[in-house]
Amino acid sequence: MTEEPRWQPSQRYPDPAIVALDPSFRRYHLPLSAVERLHHGTRWGEGPVWLGDVRCLLWSDIPNNRVLKWEEETGAVSLWRKPSNNANGHTRDRQGRIIACEHGGRRVVRFEYDGAITVIASHYQGRRLNSPNDVVVKSDGSIWFTDPPFGILGYYEGERHEPELPPTNVYRVDGQSGEITLVADDINHPNGLAFSPDESILYIVESRSEPRNILAYDVDGARLRNRRILVAGQPGETPDGFRVDMDGNLWCGWGMSAAFDGVRVFNAAGAPIGHIHLPERCANVCFGGRHRNRLFMAAAQSLYACYVNTQGVAGG
Repeated sequence: MTEEPRWQPSQRYPDPAIVALDPSFRRYHLPLSAVERLHHGTRWGEGPVWLGDVRCLLWSDIPNNRVLKWEEETGAVSLWRKPSNNANGHTRDRQGRIIACEHGGRRVVRFEYDGAITVIASHYQGRRLNSPNDVVVKSDGSIWFTDPPFGILGYYEGERHEPELPPTNVYRVDGQSGEITLVADDINHPNGLAFSPDESILYIVESRSEPRNILAYDVDGARLRNRRILVAGQPGETPDGFRVDMDGNLWCGWGMSAAFDGVRVFNAAGAPIGHIHLPERCANVCFGGRHRNRLFMAAAQSLYACYVNTQGVAGG
């Protein structure tokens, strides 16, 4: 492991790590909440998902081929799944089942109530997927996921393979028939994705554009249309995974330099309104806790959290 990122929790309120970039962010900032480090010891933390019924958080440690569990009641951290097939993104469907993207398995899977694993998607038109990265489930039961090749480029986040499909694709799996369809093939290595609160817009990170952008598409049933740039990245900024709150704000894993490491918050118009500074790059986030008002931040080597004055969208 590399040297532990320097971390100094705030001894005062408000926490200076939580910064308003626009006055509108003040309504979401709880002055009596500070950023907490819950765990240190991952190689590349990713894919957090909250399980309210058992009061715990799961998140991926991709290179270590494991999924960890943090318990809200005790703060204990333990293994939830190892090997994990280099699992990355996670979410839950509307029946509470866990959906996972596997780099090593090159598939999207669902964990059933009895512990069985159901393969949701592994091929498209007879060819193997690259390495599914992140996933969301719409209220109609459909599963939407991105498929860049990051897990097959080498042996760090998966197994090296030649791609069989373009590294530009986003897919939808029908919640009733299980049919997989291509919904976008024009994104340079799609990464994190999330729906707006009313599910009329799908946001997707374009992680190999220069600069890196957050795109928005109108959702037309099972199709996407009207591609546009919601957030145009700046040099040194790296958006990754993100989630949306009830007001339509995007809480985005951010980083690649000391000035940007942490979580950047954008309003629905794409304007930056807030930033949560961390001592390392944040890869992905989710909302959890009893009222979905606790933001969990999966960073490179650590797991962080803070309470915010909003709630995450259900299903995120």
